[in-house]
Amino acid sequence: MLKLKLFVQESWLLLASSFFFGLLIAVTNAALSGKIEQNKTAKLNELTRTLLPDAAIFQPVQAEIEVTLPDGTKEAARIFEALSADKQRIGWSFMAHGSGFSGDIELVMAADKDFQKLRGYNVLVSSETPGFGDQMKNDYYRNQFVNAPTEPLTLSKTGNPAAVDSQIVAITGATVTSTAVVNLVNTFVVQIKDQMTKKGLIGNVSQQR
Repeated sequence: MLKLKLFVQESWLLLASSFFFGLLIAVTNAALSGKIEQNKTAKLNELTRTLLPDAAIFQPVQAEIEVTLPDGTKEAARIFEALSADKQRIGWSFMAHGSGFSGDIELVMAADKDFQKLRGYNVLVSSETPGFGDQMKNDYYRNQFVNAPTEPLTLSKTGNPAAVDSQIVAITGATVTSTAVVNLVNTFVVQIKDQMTKKGLIGNVSQQR
């Protein structure tokens, strides 16, 4: 009986402690979530402007554009029309994400005003391996996407990284990350371009500013 009483007492303390610390974590996360989201939005804006430096206004696209992810789920794409100070179209920016080697990858991407060429990407979120996968942030890899066509890209282990074409040369020792970046770019760019064309947002002179 004494052992049972001791067990109940210790169990109660364990449950109480678990509840307290769980509540503390939840309160802390709730308190910080707004700030975290605010910082992420500020970073998003900053990274987008480096891709489209002539843009003064980023106007959300109201048309419903859906992207089908590799697992079959659908999600609404976040797309912005980039305008100059005098309301002339500069280009388009949008988010793209997928799974990398070590976790999720989130990119900020941009295309020219006709959505024919990419303006490149910046990394918003990544936990790829330092010295290997995280080289996706380096200019020598990122620059391959600048002025690349907005059509399916292919990955190659060899080639000329300075060439402006649809072939992307993989990061040495980080094929998984290189493949993940090319795949997520293809997933979002191709579908967004197709749907925007069908909705008359691009590919129609009368629709362009």
